[in-house]
Amino acid sequence: MMKAAMSSPVSQILKKIEYSADAAQPRLNQKELAYELEAVQDWRALSDLASAWRDIGWGNNVSYSRKVFIPLTHLCRDVCHYCTFAKAPRVVGPAFLTVEQALEIARAGAAAGCREALFTLGDRPEARYAAAREALQQLGHASTASYVAEVAQRVRAETGLLPHFNMGVLSAAEYQALRPHAPSFGIMLETASERLSERGGPHYGSPDKHPAVRLETMRLAGEAHIPITSGILIGIGETRRERLESLFALRDLHDRYGHLQEVIVQNFRAKAGTKMVNAPEPSMDELCWTTAAARLILGSAMSIQVPPNLFEGDLTDLIRAGINDWGGVSPITPDHVNPEAPWPHLERLSDVTARGGKVLVERLTVYPQYIDARDQWVDPGLHRDLLLHSDCGGLARTDGKWIAGSSTATDISGLQVQATIPNADSVSPQTIDIVNKCLSGDRLEEADLVHLFKVRGNDFAYVTQTANRLRQETNGDNITYVVNRNINYTNVCQYHCNFCAFSKGRVEESLREKPYIVELDEIRRRVREAWDRGATEVCLQGGIHPDYTGHTYLDICSAAKTECPDIHIHAFSPLEIMHGAQSLGRTVKAFLSDLKKAGLSTLPGTAAEILDDEVRRQICPDKLNTQEWLTVIRTAHELGLRTTATIMFGHVESYRHWAQHILKLIELQRNTRGLTEFVPLPFVHEEAPLFRRNRSHQGPTLREAVLMHTVGRLAFHGLIDNIQTSWVKMGEQGSQLCLQAGVNDLGGTLMNESISRAAGAAHGQELPPAAMAALAARLGRTAVQRTTLYGRVSIERQQAAQAALPLTPVKYVKAGRLVRGEGHQVLRSVAS
Repeated sequence: MMKAAMSSPVSQILKKIEYSADAAQPRLNQKELAYELEAVQDWRALSDLASAWRDIGWGNNVSYSRKVFIPLTHLCRDVCHYCTFAKAPRVVGPAFLTVEQALEIARAGAAAGCREALFTLGDRPEARYAAAREALQQLGHASTASYVAEVAQRVRAETGLLPHFNMGVLSAAEYQALRPHAPSFGIMLETASERLSERGGPHYGSPDKHPAVRLETMRLAGEAHIPITSGILIGIGETRRERLESLFALRDLHDRYGHLQEVIVQNFRAKAGTKMVNAPEPSMDELCWTTAAARLILGSAMSIQVPPNLFEGDLTDLIRAGINDWGGVSPITPDHVNPEAPWPHLERLSDVTARGGKVLVERLTVYPQYIDARDQWVDPGLHRDLLLHSDCGGLARTDGKWIAGSSTATDISGLQVQATIPNADSVSPQTIDIVNKCLSGDRLEEADLVHLFKVRGNDFAYVTQTANRLRQETNGDNITYVVNRNINYTNVCQYHCNFCAFSKGRVEESLREKPYIVELDEIRRRVREAWDRGATEVCLQGGIHPDYTGHTYLDICSAAKTECPDIHIHAFSPLEIMHGAQSLGRTVKAFLSDLKKAGLSTLPGTAAEILDDEVRRQICPDKLNTQEWLTVIRTAHELGLRTTATIMFGHVESYRHWAQHILKLIELQRNTRGLTEFVPLPFVHEEAPLFRRNRSHQGPTLREAVLMHTVGRLAFHGLIDNIQTSWVKMGEQGSQLCLQAGVNDLGGTLMNESISRAAGAAHGQELPPAAMAALAARLGRTAVQRTTLYGRVSIERQQAAQAALPLTPVKYVKAGRLVRGEGHQVLRSVAS
């Protein structure tokens, strides 16, 4: 942790603070220490520590939310002496915006790329004004809260914007009624000092501004499991001690409920027409001091925000003081609470953030940790919109229109991979430390990998180009591929994986394909045709047909090997292995031995999906669990059968699940050395049941997809030499990005591809050697045909691949009940 270079009592205070801090999520543990901060006059004496703690929690990212203000009503029963937002009925005209007026604002926001609709309104205007009660009655509502619910529902349904409610004090019943309409709420504490509500104080005559009332409202939000934004308003007559007490009051609430997603430190601005027009405004130094104190009290994990439009100094000072968020910024609407202070243009805000050594990132109205735990914190009816708007880290999707497997996968305009490693001075020390751990082979922690998946800006450039340098040192500049054929011998499956659009029930005829099987004669024909076209491998996988047994897999393997004795049989996922073993009453080891004798050479490490049972219960609840997958792969390695390793990502999981998956593979490889390559498989969402039921992301973003390959190269350094990209899922241009970020292999030419296409992938079924060579040439590299185990391919095989004739049409048989001939050598389907 950084030390402040100072003398005098300040340095002694900071030493005490550091000594009292927890290493993982530091914050002040003793109020007495915090109160000693009152004596620190210059905020710069606190900035090194505040910045260091911010970086622990938020890395190099500083966030904002792109929003529109919807001031549904300016009426308010309170009379805060500094406020110009609240107005009397004679001034505002109609008491409330109509639904159509609110929708007009929201539509303009959606067209400008906004994702948040900030509903701002006064506290319970119907409690004070007859005009409000009459207007609500005409609108068909008994309360402001009821009307807000209607408007928010219309805004979300018609524009996709996510509502955020700043409605002041609410009851438990109102929270429950409003929770289905907004994933987050806001209520500023402003101050915990009751003194400021006494006669002569800024909150005198404002019943909703009593600290006890507002703290109780926040407590009710915690009971209702609603993420909230709160904060303090400085310069309204409070002392420094009272500010610190307000911050502790917020911390105590968050410690109890965990629902405080961000704390705003906002400075009072004197406004004409208010009783406090002549009150002195706090200095920018005082605002920075309070911000640094908030970071030290609330800790590294809390989001701390200062509105950029209210700061009159150098905005990089706020970054030095410990903020990680600029709050909501609108390209469309003014700040209706502070209309005299326009928002900074987003380009300027990005430039300022970069000048402060950080990267501007867009977030949603609800923070990532609550999206990750959405079953607990967000109403189920809002999950679809959250997942559509967010990436797997819980921030906004901002990589253009790229979607895995889609024709839009050619759109890579939202991401660039630099050709050189940036200067280390522009990269966060934490990123450099983690990359160095990878390079030296040190043991990685979950938090290390999560950090790498979050990187952007110069940190992104640093990790991708370090991975690419490592690729060059390990593999040279050749881009390898295998000429192979995929044979998916049935799409009938008795399992019900929620991500899979390939598998069908025996008589299901929905989605893209009808249920089918491929008979042994057709398997033999396809193997022979693949060999004639230069293939060195056939990859055999399929659904778990209820009539298939271990004999089926042995028959398939024997048929392929008999037809072409020199073909490499790369076949059967761990799920098929377990099913085959159990159907014959054999152990996994015995069944694998049988398959090896029948000609099996290697196994695809598919069916891994995410090696975390929390995720597997959501996406494949009846499939083999994490330990079972690892056991099959480990057993194969013990028998000399090498395997690949995959991860299927971008659906319901988060970065911590990616990290856990990779750590399990690292441990496996350390013990067996049997993994030949790591193959990231971005989730293709279009036809997947999870997505159709509004329960998944639409795959990873392009940044995330590239980073999965990059992190694989770094994390598996010295353990797995080959990182492969799936051209079917990434597209050719996306694959090029990956090849510039640590990838050395393009996988197979495939000849036939069924699984990704069933899920909605639009790319071709074959990428022949000439296309592989052209893709590599665009990067100034050479495409080289390889074997499954990364060996050399004979000239005869290469020439056959280059001269391949067009494929003949494949044959399928409509699935029904299977019958088996004598000696288990004939599979055919008869009507059910």
